[in-house]
Formats: sequence, structure tokens, C-alpha cells
Amino acid sequence: MEDEKYRYNASIEANHREAFPSTYQDNDVFGREEGHQIKYKTLSWQLVSALMIAEIVSNGMLSLPSSLAVVGIVPGVILIVFLGIFATFTSYLLIQFKLRHPEVHNMGDAGYILFGPVGREVLSAGTIIFAVFATGGQLLAGQIALAFLSNNKLCLMLYTGIFAIPTFLFSLPRTLDQLSWISVPSVISILVAGVVGMVGAGLNPLEGAVIEKFVSTDFVTAFISITNPVFAYAGHFMFFILISEMKNPKDAMKAAYTLQGFATIFYTVFAIVIYLYVGKTVASPAFSSLPPVWAKAAYGIAIPNFLIAGSLYSHTAAKLLFVRFFRKSDHLHSHTVLGWGTWVVLVFIMNAAAFVLAVGVPIFNYLIGIAAALFASWYTYGIAGAFWIYDAYTYRGGMDALKRHGFMTALNILTLLAGLFICVAGLYAIIEGIIQAYAAGLIAAPFSC
Repeated sequence: MEDEKYRYNASIEANHREAFPSTYQDNDVFGREEGHQIKYKTLSWQLVSALMIAEIVSNGMLSLPSSLAVVGIVPGVILIVFLGIFATFTSYLLIQFKLRHPEVHNMGDAGYILFGPVGREVLSAGTIIFAVFATGGQLLAGQIALAFLSNNKLCLMLYTGIFAIPTFLFSLPRTLDQLSWISVPSVISILVAGVVGMVGAGLNPLEGAVIEKFVSTDFVTAFISITNPVFAYAGHFMFFILISEMKNPKDAMKAAYTLQGFATIFYTVFAIVIYLYVGKTVASPAFSSLPPVWAKAAYGIAIPNFLIAGSLYSHTAAKLLFVRFFRKSDHLHSHTVLGWGTWVVLVFIMNAAAFVLAVGVPIFNYLIGIAAALFASWYTYGIAGAFWIYDAYTYRGGMDALKRHGFMTALNILTLLAGLFICVAGLYAIIEGIIQAYAAGLIAAPFSC
């Protein structure tokens, strides 16, 4: 009996080692979790897929039909599909980097490997800033949805406050596993909302809708429009944090394929259908172009997605700092007063900052664009090239390795340059947009209804 028990336990341990080599386990940010009260590494790749889709496929897709209206349906669709494929490639690069460096928990840790202490602080700050701004963007999406559903009976700032409360509450779980289960209905909600929106547009086509294959426009207008699909894929800054809480990080690419396949197909179909039935006058967000009943139905169904996406963003910002403060301490894995107190305060600060920015800064929508241009352009696209070049140079033989893998080297240099172009051109276009908005008197007062 004892021999049988021993063989059984030895088999379990062998399987565990196969899934997580000892070197990975020893260097992993959460280490070995046997006996800990709070276990982080519990996510399957299926639940990570749900978290990724809930975070990325959200209010960003509602701006895609308007992008087609600005540049034309042909270049618009090509861009959406190309960026989806490009984001899949950079997902692969990020995941390979994480598997080689298990100690990496977030972009700040990756920045430390590449650029030292300065890189850690810059990329950590960028992650927090972008996550807070993205939370604010979801609060504004919730504000629009609630205002539509109630026929604008309250001050818009109150709608934002109402939406901020459940966003804060859903951010509070310490592990992503607890958030993953509510991400499943979030995914369903945005999928159903998109289908409802397309059906509503199809049953109520705009009479005389103008559809254009190609549109000639100025650079600023075109690039602001192009940033919509660029940033609709902008969720890679969370990938390291998500993979760190997986049971088997080697399965991360399965989740990435699921995300990018779903997002690329859904974005393309949604943008085409709405644009074909509404035409070049389509609004952003697109649901606002639907008849009132259909708009209310679509917005109402999408609310769970806006809510969970905002919670994931604020959770991410808080988690980065929490792990930074308590890495390798009892407070990370135990139910301590200091651990829980710090966590609640961090989550509250992130959500409060998002709320204040959303209602108190008149140009907040433009600031989201600036934050996306500064950080999402790199996190989703550019910096993945630097990760591959660093690992190839460091672990495969220096310059000889880069020459030996010439095609991949060139591809990753182009990835870096693409991130740089999106960053610089995006900043220029958005700043020009702010100047034009002020000149036209389109900027409201702070904390206004």
C-alpha cells in the first residue's frame, strides 16, 4: 500500500515538473505556492482567453465603423485585418519572452531586463497610466450607455459615478481567477451587443446611406481615424500579468490565438455591417447611430462588458504595484491586514483616479489617445521586436545570431519602427486634434454635465 501511494505521488510530482520545470518554478514571480493561503497560478488557458477577450474586445470596437467612413471601406478593412495579424505576431514574441524570463510579471520587469532601472520605472509608469486611462474610458462608455437607457435624465457626471462604484467592487478580488469567471458573461455580453447592433442596423438601414471604397482626406483626420483599429487591439500590456497567473504558461499562445482570431473576425464583420447600413454618417460609438430602441438594447447588453473591462484595467494597475511592494513576502500569499489593506487602498486609488480624470478633464478623450499613442503603440506592437532582438543576441550568439536569423531580425526591426511611427504620428495627430477642438469651441468645462 505504501509503495502504491509512493508511486502515485511520484507520478504527480513528475507531471508537475513536466508542466513547470524546476528552473521556471524557482524563478517565477509567485514561486512555489504549495501551502499558501492565496494561490495565484490557477488559470487555465481557456479562462485566460476569456479575460483577454473581455479586456480587449470592448468599447474600442464601437469606433471602427467610423474609421471606415473616414478612409473608405477597402483600406479600413485591410487595416483592421492586418493589425489583427500583426498583433498575433507580437503576442507570440511577448509570450516567448515571458517563457524565457519567468521572473517577469509586468512590462516594468521586462523593461528592467532590457534597459535597467530606468526602463523598469518608465514601463511600469506607462502601464499604470495607460491602465488608469483605459479604466476612465470604460467609465465614459458606461456613462454613455446609462445616459441612453435613461434618456439623459441625470447629469452625465452622476452616471459616471454610478458606474464607477461596481467597477471598483469588481476590481477587488486579489487573483485573476476570481475575475475570470465573470469575464465569461462579459464576453457573451459584447458579442450579443454587437450582433444586436448589426441586426438593428440591417433592419433600419439609413436611407440614402453613402458607401465609399476609398476616401481622400487630410493626414490628421485620417490618422486619428486609423488609431481606432490600432488601439482596438491594445491589450498586450496585460499579457505578462495574465500569464503569470496561469497553471501552465506554455499554453498561453492558445489563449492568444483565441483572442486574436475572435477579435479580428468580430471587428471586421461588425465594422463592415454597420458601415454598409449606416454609411459615412456613422457615429462613434457606433451604437449611437441606431434607432433609439435598438441603441438602448445594444448599450444595455454591453454594460457588463464595459464594467468588467474597466475592473480588469484598474486591477492590473493595482496588481503591478502590489506585487512590486510585496514580492517574495508573506503579504503576497497570506491573508494579512497589511496585505489586504494595501490592496484595497491601491484598487481604490486607481478607480478614483480614473473617475476624476473622466469627469474632471475636458479633453480626457484626447488624453486617452495620447496615452495610447505613448504606451499602447509600444506595448502592443513596437517593444515586442526589442524583446526578440534582446533574447536572440543574449542567448543565441550575439551579432552572429542576428545575422543567422536575418529574416526575423529584419521583421523585428520593422516591428520596432512600426511602434515608433504609431507613437510619433499618433501624438502629432491627437495634439492637432486638441488644438482644432479648442479653436472650434468644442471643449466643455471641467466637471460639467
